[in-house]
Amino acid sequence: MSNIIATEVVLPGRVEPEGLTVADRELPPPGPGQALVRMEATGVSFAEQQMRRGKYYDQPAFPFVPGYDIVGEVLVVGAGVDPALVGRRVAALTKIGGWSSHLTVSAGDLVPVPDGLTAEAAETFVVNGVTAWQMLHRKAKVRAGQTILVHGANGGVGSTLVQLANAAGIRVIGTASVRNADAVAALGAEPVDYRGDVPARVRALAPGGVNAVFDHVGGPGIVDSFALLAPGGTLVSYGTAATKNEEGNSRLPVLKLFTRLLWWNALPNNRNASFYNIWAGRRRLNRFRARVAEDLGAVFDLAERGALHPQIAARIPLRETARALALAESGTVTGKVVIVGDAEA
Repeated sequence: MSNIIATEVVLPGRVEPEGLTVADRELPPPGPGQALVRMEATGVSFAEQQMRRGKYYDQPAFPFVPGYDIVGEVLVVGAGVDPALVGRRVAALTKIGGWSSHLTVSAGDLVPVPDGLTAEAAETFVVNGVTAWQMLHRKAKVRAGQTILVHGANGGVGSTLVQLANAAGIRVIGTASVRNADAVAALGAEPVDYRGDVPARVRALAPGGVNAVFDHVGGPGIVDSFALLAPGGTLVSYGTAATKNEEGNSRLPVLKLFTRLLWWNALPNNRNASFYNIWAGRRRLNRFRARVAEDLGAVFDLAERGALHPQIAARIPLRETARALALAESGTVTGKVVIVGDAEA
């Protein structure tokens, strides 16, 4: 097989979405332990929005190709990789590189996609599904019959969290804008206007407090999130969206948040606070990969059985990724903005 020419969307620096560039690059054959994948679907998550601003905690130096996750078909495998993978649809967390028509991925990071899911449907559940599943079931360990608060319940992770909680018999209160209230209710959450008095409204709905809060916003509002916990409850923080437009050191808001969470955990208040990072534990690579495969597999199974419904906000071709990024940043959509490869466009 001749070398593949990959079309890549490059983030050249701190630019507006229209500042993204498109370039072609020749890819060598996959090396030992690698697979060459034709991207069928990728997407825009909050991580890429932060990378555009130079605000993602450990992003590489500019220029680089963003793209946090992919779904695609294996075209070629390198030495030591099962040749039966060729022709299979797979998913992978990539962190960067996914905004490309073709890319080389470590075979150990590939997770099979069930035949009953389209590439676009599966894409909505990769980073969002792993994040939501691990926060709900591994971090907070919420049980059936309990109540949770999900901030940004119309977003990619939020909408997946709502559905996973419903599937597990958990009551959900979800914050969103008024324009997205009906969509959030349709997902199975009790909507709360995030511009209103959120603490008062949540206390009215759950007078004894909630068993877990999932907060991607950070900033001053994190204090309210912690205060809304019932005894024994858990706050899971997984972002600092409130500070996304602030200038200065991108690590400072995260370090401030870590300090606050550690302080709360040190207090004898019978409540827990933690930060979720999807890449935590990757130093123990085999264990990390096994956990991702198990958790994503569970999410895919629920989706294939119809217990989860993909929330596709829009379907946009790879060469129009600038439009996809702008739409995702607009805050007007429910679910995930999906980017598709040329063959699917």
